[in-house]
Amino acid sequence: MKLSPLMTAALLGIASLQAAQAQGQDTLAKIDKDNKITLAYRESSVPFSYLEAPGKPIGFAVELSNAVVAEVKKQLNKPNLEVALMPVTSQNRIPLLTNGTIDLECGSTTNNTARGKDVAFAINHFYTGTRALVKKSSNIKDWADLKGKKVAITTGTTNMLVVRKYNEEKKLDLDIIGTKDHADALLLVESDRAAAFPMDDILLFGLKANAKDPASLEVVGEALQVEPYACMLRKDDPKFKALVDGVFTGLMKSGEFEKMYAKWFMGPIPPKNQAIGLPMSKELKDNLKALSDKPAT
Repeated sequence: MKLSPLMTAALLGIASLQAAQAQGQDTLAKIDKDNKITLAYRESSVPFSYLEAPGKPIGFAVELSNAVVAEVKKQLNKPNLEVALMPVTSQNRIPLLTNGTIDLECGSTTNNTARGKDVAFAINHFYTGTRALVKKSSNIKDWADLKGKKVAITTGTTNMLVVRKYNEEKKLDLDIIGTKDHADALLLVESDRAAAFPMDDILLFGLKANAKDPASLEVVGEALQVEPYACMLRKDDPKFKALVDGVFTGLMKSGEFEKMYAKWFMGPIPPKNQAIGLPMSKELKDNLKALSDKPAT
């Protein structure tokens, strides 16, 4: 059935209204009423949020989400609160949050001013920059070596914007291929259908550690920028933001956050029990004291 322009406009208007209503709602009241909190997870954002088995996400950001759930159960006095899990992608994570489908998204999401117009962010929990994953056999060592080549980038990420801008400035004539998720971009590099996968360096190290042949891959190039990661929640909901920030503040001040970091970034992680081996950055160490939710520009 083909919708008339009037019907299409009406449906879009309803969707916009629903999103606006969801944005202004009290998340804690919603969770209390539904007796359910819905958490988002990523399927291949190693080591933040990724699948150990079908429907079973694990990772550093998953543990942050679980800490929030524990506090929600405590504040609402609902020890048996239902916890629903929903996979999201770079493209749909913000719409699913703003329309009320999910209540919290902790993954590998950059906190920046553009996204801050639609969502709120908790205290920053990581800092990263855009580099490139390539095959060692390609002899690609820096961005200039990618001139005229195909690169795969996950659609809906800030990395896509950063690389497009850099491509124009440096006149690299890159052939940029958009992919659904990080695992798809990695596959294009592994199968020689793309020369590189530009992405947040930590995600590249995580994907490399769990790749079919980690020794054949390497992360190259200077970081094009430094950006913070933070958990997303709905805008204009100070009560829920205070709860989430309170949880993270407690973890950071108690030393528990550093233990979690050591577990996921320094020690062996599933499924291959390979260690990423990435010490905490100066920016993150500083933020354990500053407790800032300051966005990237």
